[in-house]
Amino acid sequence: MPTPATNLRIDGRRLWDSLMEMAKIGATAKGGCNRQTLTDLDREGRDLFRRWCEQAGLTVTVDEMGNMFARRRGRRDDLPPVAMGSHLDTQPTGGKFDGVGGVLSALEVVRTLNDAGYETDHPLIVVNWTNEEGTRFAPAMLASGVWAGAFTKEFAYARTDRDGKQFGAELARIGYKGELPCAPQDWKCHLELHIEQGPILEAEGKEIGVVTGGQGIRWLDVAITGKESHAGSTPMPRRKDALVAAAKVITRLDEIAREHAPHGVTTVGDLRIAKPSRNVIPGEVTFTVDMRHPEHAVIEAMEAKLRAAVEAACARDGLPHTVEQIWYFPPVAFDPGCIAAIRGAAQELGYGWREMVSGPGHDSCYTARKVPTAMIFVPCKDGLSHNEEEWAEPAHMEAGCNTLLHAALKLAQAG
Repeated sequence: MPTPATNLRIDGRRLWDSLMEMAKIGATAKGGCNRQTLTDLDREGRDLFRRWCEQAGLTVTVDEMGNMFARRRGRRDDLPPVAMGSHLDTQPTGGKFDGVGGVLSALEVVRTLNDAGYETDHPLIVVNWTNEEGTRFAPAMLASGVWAGAFTKEFAYARTDRDGKQFGAELARIGYKGELPCAPQDWKCHLELHIEQGPILEAEGKEIGVVTGGQGIRWLDVAITGKESHAGSTPMPRRKDALVAAAKVITRLDEIAREHAPHGVTTVGDLRIAKPSRNVIPGEVTFTVDMRHPEHAVIEAMEAKLRAAVEAACARDGLPHTVEQIWYFPPVAFDPGCIAAIRGAAQELGYGWREMVSGPGHDSCYTARKVPTAMIFVPCKDGLSHNEEEWAEPAHMEAGCNTLLHAALKLAQAG
């Protein structure tokens, strides 16, 4: 006899073992993972995920962007599916949980239902989204962005990494360029479990974050052109030092974020001197800017201040410069019905919870454009992520997965 839905709980040990097994693929010396998108290691991770899904009785399909969809039949299989998932790709110095926790928690939900002999009215789909991180092929959330209509497939295929390799060619090379069109299907909703990547839940001693939406994200590229000359023989008044101007801008960026506290944040994650040499004044410097805030108007104001800062930094020495906005993800609000299902599941299971806005971007921020969507956060140690020391407690992963299970069960009921 099937186990009543209210009594269902996931197998925390099985979930943890799956996370640790996946973490062996691309394992780093410091205990993290380097499984960047469309690498051979990404293929290994995908192959393992596919094998586990098929062992659980799921039917796996792959779309033109390499997104993987593992489907479990519903009692009424004509109803729109409830999708759950995240991503398997990592940062170069990534951890064991970012993204992976959401994919394998969704798989654990299915395994739990199989063990209990429980059928949902709506079908379920476990999703692995391609290139969420954007570390090898910018921008981030590329494949879910194509799925949601934010980017064209041609744009995505033409993205290149630092070695000039194209996304489309690498997708085909690893064998995950599928035939299913990368476009929204008839889903009832999309749920995503993820580590918080911030310190709030841990600081407040709560197990569950009920995510109500995501911050806006704007990426810009800044280029400043000076003039190379000898470090020893060029007097200070005659120098055109591009790096000095860049340093002034970067310092100002920190101030801009603090002027829009507590939610405003800015980061320069990649700074390069075109032809670096110890005894040559830098003649060309480029750097990236990541700025975020949950309000569109504030992001606009932050960008205006950045542009003013570049103008001011370059004015003294008359340095040519450009500021190019390469990507903007507007603030997003998640679906009230999905939020209510997650909140209700956390309450019924007795977990401490709070509502919160996501600082990082996630694939769910794109799926929300097409289908009802919400997210579950679980704590991570010291709020650390995109780092090999990233850590989530087994009990917190179990709590998050149980919350995902019961939210999905609620949403997978007919009527």
